[in-house]
Amino acid sequence: MPGVGTILLRRAIALTFALIVIVTLTAVIMEATGYAESIWKAIMNQELQAYYQALRNRGFPPEKIKQLVEEKKQELIELYGLNKPWYERVGPLIINTLTFNLGISKEEAPAQVAGVQPPAPVAKLIMLTLPRTVVMLTIAQIICAVISLSIAPIIAYRHGTLLDRGVITYAALFNAIPVWWLGMVFIQVFGYTLRIFPTSGRYVMPYIKYFWEDPLANLVNIAYYAFLPIVTVVIVLLGGWLYSVRAMVLRVVREDFVMVAKAKGLPEKLIARRYILRVMAPPVTTSVILALAGSLGGFIITESVFDWPGMGSLYYAAISSGDVPTILGLTYVLTMVYIIARFILEVLYIMLDPRVRLR
Repeated sequence: MPGVGTILLRRAIALTFALIVIVTLTAVIMEATGYAESIWKAIMNQELQAYYQALRNRGFPPEKIKQLVEEKKQELIELYGLNKPWYERVGPLIINTLTFNLGISKEEAPAQVAGVQPPAPVAKLIMLTLPRTVVMLTIAQIICAVISLSIAPIIAYRHGTLLDRGVITYAALFNAIPVWWLGMVFIQVFGYTLRIFPTSGRYVMPYIKYFWEDPLANLVNIAYYAFLPIVTVVIVLLGGWLYSVRAMVLRVVREDFVMVAKAKGLPEKLIARRYILRVMAPPVTTSVILALAGSLGGFIITESVFDWPGMGSLYYAAISSGDVPTILGLTYVLTMVYIIARFILEVLYIMLDPRVRLR
């Protein structure tokens, strides 16, 4: 039987291979389809037009302008690798991405989301927007997880009661309501009508960026801007969390070993701790870890509604503007987050359920 170290090493190699495959496929698709080349050509044309206008303003004769523009064009073609076939550009793109050399974003839209001026390093754009997504979505997911893990077992024990039916109704109702739609309603009511909360989250950026300069004051301001988005997300997602955890508990409660424990007259708290929570731990841990990892990608529409400059907004801005370095950088970072989450789960599985070692 392989040891724990061998098992984790195998999983780490498999997950690393998956990460490389995903980055490679993304790069190949963007280059082979001509998408990246068309974007680079558009950027090059913009730079050439700006360069041409600058030369005209400086009073250069037309023949000299034509010569300088042509030299600049050849320089940009070599810089962006447009003088090479796509399969020669893919290799360096993959290597640079895997080594966190994510390149420079020259597009204005992604830079505006991050609150900087273009051109800007892609890594900087991600590092600026990631904490904002954590403040809004990851904290909301943590709140949902804590509430559901505290309440769902109680609800499962009271299967069929009014409380149980109420939770099922709540989950069915709010699973059908989009987060962004409820967000629009709350902004209209609490933002524009009652004027209790801000209608835009864009002004939260400096409080997060310079948080450690005055932690207490910045925390108050961040809470003010983030309260309405967090409440909205929690209200909508909590139903799904409660329903899924309740379903996990119900499956365990109906197992024979739980019935035998109840027949022996063991205390309910002991049954819950020794017979139910231990069996529930792996699937619940999976749900929590993957939900937290997934939240780092942001919610594009929800962030747009709240004007919240997070990872979802950055992704949308990069896609809409054709910002290849930012798209590839975001894909790599979010995939790596998922890979790390999976590896953490592998470690936790071994700790929570030793039977995993036998697989």
